[in-house]
Amino acid sequence: MDMHGRRKFLKDVTRVAGSAMILSSPMDSFATDYPSESWTVGQIMDLFINEVPGGLIVNTVDTIHAGNRDVKVTGIVTTMFATIEVIRKAVELNSNFIIAHEPTYYNHQGTVDWLEGNDVYKYKSELLKKHNIAIWRNHDHVHRHFPDGVKMGVITRLGWEKYFDPKSNQIVVIPEITLKNLMEHIKQNLGITTMRYMGNLSQPCRKILFNPGFNTGSIVIPVIAREKPDVVIGGEFHEWEAPEYVRDAQLSGQQISMVIMGHADSEEPGSEYMAQWLREKVAGVKVTHVPAKNPLSFI
Repeated sequence: MDMHGRRKFLKDVTRVAGSAMILSSPMDSFATDYPSESWTVGQIMDLFINEVPGGLIVNTVDTIHAGNRDVKVTGIVTTMFATIEVIRKAVELNSNFIIAHEPTYYNHQGTVDWLEGNDVYKYKSELLKKHNIAIWRNHDHVHRHFPDGVKMGVITRLGWEKYFDPKSNQIVVIPEITLKNLMEHIKQNLGITTMRYMGNLSQPCRKILFNPGFNTGSIVIPVIAREKPDVVIGGEFHEWEAPEYVRDAQLSGQQISMVIMGHADSEEPGSEYMAQWLREKVAGVKVTHVPAKNPLSFI
């Protein structure tokens, strides 16, 4: 081998050996390090909105509740509610962008003028400013995503994917099960400790009107009348609307039941769905789902 050939040989061996060292190194030393690609809050918002049929919703509650579009993202936390506990967890995770499904400041429209001088509002808003945390509420857009991101997250946790048609988006037809066993299945798979219900626990159930989250009577009652489900399952209702309709339906001779899961418990898997979407679409950013949990206890 001449000198030129020897040099080339040594160079190739060194290159191959170096590659082998990298491949044999512990994965945590490099594979879990996120690339240096920089994302802003606005870029991530736009990325999701552009996947929604119809794009940006003009009259929407999906606004920025803290920070702004230009904040450079160090990490993302998804959750149902950006509670003070969730904010503190985001700080621990070095994640300065929270994507929440529900409002930060206790009203659907996200307004804060009515909270001027309120101690709780002041504490929470100053905590966000101190740590330069941005919050985007993704409610309308994730529901309009196809499939509905919130509902699909819950359906997946329940193992009902093959029984659910995203086009109908409300009706799930499952193998026959008693109301009692249906509720146990929901509690076990969604981690819900208590639920409210109306109906006969031994009633057979197949056709479900399934709407996690809040349901207004003017929307859900016509669907009940049209679809004639065995059971209506939702997160939250005005008690004087759909629950009273179901009670009268039972008293008129219809075999129908109702299950109320609770708002936060019923939609939290939707924030897990959002976290998975982000992991697949947003390169180089750590994404963590932090459950807000149900704030209510029962005795």
